[in-house]
Amino acid sequence: MSKRKKVRLTLADLKKGEEAVIESFSDEEMSLKLMEMGCLPGEKVRVERIAPFGDPIAISVSGYMLSMRKDEAATINIQMTN
Repeated sequence: MSKRKKVRLTLADLKKGEEAVIESFSDEEMSLKLMEMGCLPGEKVRVERIAPFGDPIAISVSGYMLSMRKDEAATINIQMTN
């Protein structure tokens, strides 16, 4: 019997045009900053733009566009939408 390790996806893993739902945060200090900007658990997010070298990224969340660094996006755990 093989045990599969559940892979945790983060916002930093998404490609341009992909959508997901925010599930949780891995960094408590960063989560406060992100929640103040509208990144709340249960909110739908979409990657709108990615800079030429991959950092920063622009996402749409809570009805507006937000730019963030990849390391910040990596603290946001997501669940893919179908």
